[in-house]
Amino acid sequence: MKTLNNKITLSLDGDAEVSVKGFIAPIEHTLSHFHIEWVALANLRVAEPEKQHHVSIFQAFLPDEPVSVGECWQIQESGVLALLRQLHTALNLNTDDDSGDSIGLWACLRAYNDRFADIAFRIHAAFKLEDGWLTPSQFAGNLIIDRLEGKIAFFEMSVPEGTVNLDIGWKEDKAVSYSITDAGFCSQMQLRAGARDVAQNIEFLTSITQEEAERVLAGRFYKSEQINWVSPYQAVEMAEEQVKLIHAISIDGPLADESC
Repeated sequence: MKTLNNKITLSLDGDAEVSVKGFIAPIEHTLSHFHIEWVALANLRVAEPEKQHHVSIFQAFLPDEPVSVGECWQIQESGVLALLRQLHTALNLNTDDDSGDSIGLWACLRAYNDRFADIAFRIHAAFKLEDGWLTPSQFAGNLIIDRLEGKIAFFEMSVPEGTVNLDIGWKEDKAVSYSITDAGFCSQMQLRAGARDVAQNIEFLTSITQEEAERVLAGRFYKSEQINWVSPYQAVEMAEEQVKLIHAISIDGPLADESC
């Protein structure tokens, strides 16, 4: 365990194993009832509810060099693939034109103290289904490391809740080349190891908030997140003060994830 100029080195004990539990709840809603009419989607379940992973899988989430709070780095694909295959065996990390435009896997040091370090991360992946695909809005989570023992104290990777958190494409008619798209909601799509209360009871000496970490990570995927957004009310006030017109654009989906 090393700390130098507010930068820390993160590593894990190379001989440990981690028991990870996986969950996929039945999809509750789709706008066009795909979750009822499409068998592959209706029957979507977790591939392996519980699995022992070698700790080297989680090494993929750690930076190669010392990092400070708020600093980001890219996650290695191999470890993420091994974990996500516990949810679904056929998947694609670098999403293509059919399943999204958010390329890459990013992590950020959110907080640390003398014993623990909290890494926030964000990953985008698409599941390949028979006759189509399913793209969750994102996989987000935290990895908490016991720096003294080099062990995983807590790990969680899940699709955030939302009115809509899935993008779906179904080639219902095999005679045509295109897919029909839809959006939907799944209440739980998650991988977890360790107890959540461990994470909740840690007092960090150096940190940024979870919301700040999520905002930093979102900026790695979407240029729209680099805009200094204000509310419509503030925009009207600013337009009046600066004697400028407002160019209004209506958008029927989010700019910062792949849910639609």
